[in-house]
Amino acid sequence: VQLQASGGGLVEAGASLRLSCTGSGPPLSSYIVGWFRQAPGKEREFVAAIEPVGDSRRYRESVKGRFFVSRDNAKNTGHLQMNGLKPEDTAVYYCAARRAYLGLTSISSGYDSWGEGTLVTVSS
Repeated sequence: VQLQASGGGLVEAGASLRLSCTGSGPPLSSYIVGWFRQAPGKEREFVAAIEPVGDSRRYRESVKGRFFVSRDNAKNTGHLQMNGLKPEDTAVYYCAARRAYLGLTSISSGYDSWGEGTLVTVSS
C-alpha cells in the first residue's frame, strides 16, 4: 500500500491540526495505520495507531487526551486530530501501515509501508 500524509503546517501553541493519511493500492482496511514523528536531531517516535476494525487504539503517553486517531476505511484514509499543540510536538509526522493480522505495535520497524512526512511546527 502506498501512503501520503498531509495536513501539516505552522501553528501557535494551543492550536489544533488534523493530519490525513491517504492510501492507494490495496485497501487500507486491511492495515493498521500508525503515526510516527521525528523532531530535528531526534529519533523517530511512535505517536498513535489504530486497528482497521473496532476501536482499538494506542497512544504515546505525552499525547493522550490531546491527540485522537481515527480512520475512514470507505475513503481509504486515516486521520490524526491534534489538539492543544505544544512546541515539543514540532516534528515531521509520518503515517505508516502494518498488516492488520499482526496486531498493534508502537515499534517503527513493525510497519512496512511509509508515506512521505508532513511538517508540523508549533510556535510558542
